[in-house]
Amino acid sequence: MSSIALLGAIELGLIYALVGLGVYLSFRVLDFPDLTVDGSFPLGAAVTAVLLVAGADPWVATGAGVVAGALAGFVTAFVTVRFGVLHLLASILTMIALFSVNLRIMGRPNIALLTEATVLTPWLSGGTFGGLVADEYVRPLFLAVVVLAAVALVAAFLRSEAGLAMRATGANPRMARAQGVRTGVQIIVGVMLSNGLVGLAGALFAQTNGFADVTSGVGTIVVGLAAVIVGETFIPRRRIFWALVGCVVGAVIYRLAVQTALSIDFLGLQASDLNLATALLVLVALVLPKLRHRVRTRAAS
Repeated sequence: MSSIALLGAIELGLIYALVGLGVYLSFRVLDFPDLTVDGSFPLGAAVTAVLLVAGADPWVATGAGVVAGALAGFVTAFVTVRFGVLHLLASILTMIALFSVNLRIMGRPNIALLTEATVLTPWLSGGTFGGLVADEYVRPLFLAVVVLAAVALVAAFLRSEAGLAMRATGANPRMARAQGVRTGVQIIVGVMLSNGLVGLAGALFAQTNGFADVTSGVGTIVVGLAAVIVGETFIPRRRIFWALVGCVVGAVIYRLAVQTALSIDFLGLQASDLNLATALLVLVALVLPKLRHRVRTRAAS
């Protein structure tokens, strides 16, 4: 694997780490299967790209992408909480609707951002802080800082009183309601936070890769689940902070594993085999802990 491919894999892994954090909030904390992320990821990218082309400040455009993702999560959670629609079905309906919404926002299937100023521009050659770090390392380092900040903020929130109420809602909603927790509100806020993180990932994806595409969200939920599952396999900790770190580690390992598989010539894999490689990797991550448990049980007996 070349150094360029390695840095590219790490870069994508850090972007999808934000997706992993969002999926962790919905699947693990709230026990809310949410497929909205397949639509909120390109939504964050689309909103950010349109604003950048219009001349908006990159940070404002990125923030708008986060808000757009959160609003997509609100729609799914509101339909579930207010009208009693099954969460999986509600998220599928939102995801399908967002495909058309994203097309409406962009006005075409994709938007190029290669000539537009982004949040990375000041750190690249010719920018305000250009020259401090070689350009090829700017994107991974910038994304690492963003991801670490996101981990710290999410961990702090989940340890707060509001975060504990949200965790109680996911663990035992009936008991949470008995303690005065408004579980419906907690579900809406949690799913909004989840998709806000995914929207942020989409916004950063568009700016680091130089384009926004309406199909960029296909398979995002699988990548997020892979990050969570692989992270839990390598960092089997129960503390919230380490669980979140596991999502980041899992996302990076996932991208490195996929890139390695695509780089090994004798396997004959191509870029079109990405979903196959993803499915096999997730399957291995799911089966490995069970096999390990069986081996330990037999050894103990």
